[in-house]
Amino acid sequence: MDATVIILFLAIVLLTLIITYFAAKQTKSTGDFYTAGGGLTGWQNGLAIAGDYLSAASFLGIAGAIALNGFDGFFYSIGFLIAYLVVLLLVAEPLRNLGKYTLADMINSRFDAKRVRGVAALSTITIVLFYMIAQLVGAGALIQLLFDIPYWIAVLIVGVMMTIYVLFGGMIATSWVQITKSVLLMAGMIIITFIVLWKFNFNILAMFTEVKSATSHGADYLNPGIQYDSPLGTISLMLALVLGTAGLPHILMRFFTVKDAKTARSSVITATWTIGIFYILTLFLGFGAAIFVGQSDILAANSGGNMAAPLLAEAIGGNILFSFISAVAFATILAVVAGLVLSGASAFAHDIYGQIIKKGKATDKQQMLAARYAALSVSVLSILLALGAQYLNVAFLVSLAFCIAASANLPVILYTIYWKRFNTSGAIWAIVSGLVSALVLVSLSPSVFSPEEGAALFVGNPIFPLENPALVSVPLGFIGGYLGTLFSKEYDVKRYAEVKVKANTGYREAE
Repeated sequence: MDATVIILFLAIVLLTLIITYFAAKQTKSTGDFYTAGGGLTGWQNGLAIAGDYLSAASFLGIAGAIALNGFDGFFYSIGFLIAYLVVLLLVAEPLRNLGKYTLADMINSRFDAKRVRGVAALSTITIVLFYMIAQLVGAGALIQLLFDIPYWIAVLIVGVMMTIYVLFGGMIATSWVQITKSVLLMAGMIIITFIVLWKFNFNILAMFTEVKSATSHGADYLNPGIQYDSPLGTISLMLALVLGTAGLPHILMRFFTVKDAKTARSSVITATWTIGIFYILTLFLGFGAAIFVGQSDILAANSGGNMAAPLLAEAIGGNILFSFISAVAFATILAVVAGLVLSGASAFAHDIYGQIIKKGKATDKQQMLAARYAALSVSVLSILLALGAQYLNVAFLVSLAFCIAASANLPVILYTIYWKRFNTSGAIWAIVSGLVSALVLVSLSPSVFSPEEGAALFVGNPIFPLENPALVSVPLGFIGGYLGTLFSKEYDVKRYAEVKVKANTGYREAE
């Protein structure tokens, strides 16, 4: 174990703990804990959104997916980036104007029903768990590679760290850890890209020519079809990635950390530029790993390809760059899992405990205590699930979380904002039909069952043919909301008019 690795890791950990220490002093109310008191500026929240979004799937998973599968791996970059147009154009401003702490708050601004809040909170917690598993798998693989320790110990280390951030610092600590991580991550990406291009005399065409002979796929490496040989499978994946962001609870929660809708829009613009540059650079990481590391070495380090970026850093920059990139990857994971734990804890403490069990009469102290217990519970459950998912690619795991978000959350968000006839029954049907269909179809898909031993969780023939079921589950979510509305006699035009005014202007009467 190299001393440089240890020093950089300890420096990252120390920096994040210092941030948490000072944030804990400012976290005095539930508003501070959930949304940093709404006090972040546009650029701060934009970098924090980027920090939330640029996860282990982006940095570790996509680089590995491109290195192993070429153009098919780059689909993740394209989908993740385009997704922010949906957020900017349809969701960001109305969500900020209607919500307070969570997605369920936004939906309940129109319906004020415990049933709706309950199913919305359930959807949030489910998505958080899927996303958390991906981050912890990436963290476990990274620390296992660096320190040569068992995978389960590595996962426990990250689990303990993320729990500390949320329990003591809340959203303030989480936001500043994410901002710090975004700056470090972009610096690392630019450094690696510069060195890769420098090795080809900054001739991108020469890099493309070289990569054709660097892998076992030959010239097909630059064409689609290596991993996703079914057009329907490709469309389904892209649908999940493009629409899923607008339903991710830990991303949506970030719009409540600013003072108004104008700042929310500027947040998205800052985030989109940061994220856009990042995803363009993933191409150079993937190609560079395929050329300078090689597919066999990438697979030897981790069968999901998750260590491609750190291995590339070691191959082209030696131990110092390897240590820096690994430390940044560690910070990346810590920042994202902290945001996920916070959104899951908020769904339970604020929506289920505060609004359903205590009927909105929970004191600040009771909510804070419930949030911390919930954070601990989410962390423990995620760690247990991650221990069984060691060999799955983290980009794929995150795509499943996006599928559930697009199927269960996005229909109810859009219907709530834009459909006058929408009602309580429709909201419940939309969430439940999208959530259940996504979970059931995933459990019957090639992602879970494969005739080849070790290729999936179980050996057997899949019943559903698509790895990502978004092509079916997203329409089912919209259809469920439509039919649930039609079959119910509820109809409150006045309430919709109030919501429409509030969504577009941010005006809140007597609040």
